Amino acid sequence: MDISKPRLLLAEDDELLASLLHFRLEKAGYSVKLANDGRAVKEFLSSEIPDIIVSDIMMPYFSGIELISYVRKELASQVPIIIISTAGNEENVLSAFELGANDFIAKPVSPSELLVRVGRELSKV
Repeated sequence: MDISKPRLLLAEDDELLASLLHFRLEKAGYSVKLANDGRAVKEFLSSEIPDIIVSDIMMPYFSGIELISYVRKELASQVPIIIISTAGNEENVLSAFELGANDFIAKPVSPSELLVRVGRELSKV
């Protein structure tokens, strides 16, 4: 990865959405690592902590909720985490914030909105 670009981990199991967001984020200047399930997320995080994480809540093997807990407690990292999920999933969204998520975006995700929110979180670091 190019270290001059902000490094972003995108954890999303919907291949079409992941592809769209990956394209838009890279076009905007981010170095994006894509993980399509929880195992890939843990594998990536075992060797590198990105500048920001964008994660779906519902993923195979390791949910977005488990990801937040893992990053905050096991890795003791304060890397910004933006959660994306269906709007009707209020209980999971509240759990995500309680565990340390920085932001939430309801699906369907607007790539433009995601770019603004990623930029806002990175400007706080």
